Amino acid sequence: MSEFGPQELIERLQWRYAVKRFDASRSLDQATWEALEASLVLTPSSYGLQPWQFVVITDPAIKTQLPAMSCNQQQPKDCSHMIVLAARKTMDESYVNRYMESVAQTRGLPAEAVAGYRNVLVSTVSSTAGKHLDWNARQVYIALGQLMATAAVLRVDACPMEGIDTVAYDTLLGLTETDYTCVVGCALGYRHPDDKAASAAKVRFAAADVVVHHEQMPLRDSKKTGS
Repeated sequence: MSEFGPQELIERLQWRYAVKRFDASRSLDQATWEALEASLVLTPSSYGLQPWQFVVITDPAIKTQLPAMSCNQQQPKDCSHMIVLAARKTMDESYVNRYMESVAQTRGLPAEAVAGYRNVLVSTVSSTAGKHLDWNARQVYIALGQLMATAAVLRVDACPMEGIDTVAYDTLLGLTETDYTCVVGCALGYRHPDDKAASAAKVRFAAADVVVHHEQMPLRDSKKTGS
């Protein structure tokens, strides 16, 4: 196997675009899907709490219903796998306890070894009551970014989708009465040969316009106070 280096990575990211039309006749093979699934599971999150669920839709009968609740976009219907990234609505002590039990078990530690960290997390979630969904939704976007980057490396096409009726998705998927709610979707599959968007030049600001190195920023006198 040839080495996958920086240039190969950039080539895959250049190849990636938000697919406008999927080839409904093509599906992801199991090994490819398992790699994409693993990328979701391995996504980093604040405190490692993983406040999400990823609902995978492959049933044609369900996918057929999705355009009506997706601004009539056809990607959810024609893609291979439609992923709904859902955030946990709240965070509480019982969830923290469950996470800490997993930490102790995974790392072979006694419960008392993680008690201090547990107390920090319980204090944090208690002090941020009422803000959990906003916090957790932002974590979900980390997962979306990781999923899309992984898809590009594997040459799987993707389309991130915010233009969806999240309430309707919750109802259809049975999330309404659960601890989770739909935040954003991502359609995965393979581009249709007739998708003209695939050949459109990628429009991005230059790196110099959006990447700022601290050493190049104007210096501020920390001794001066604002007026």
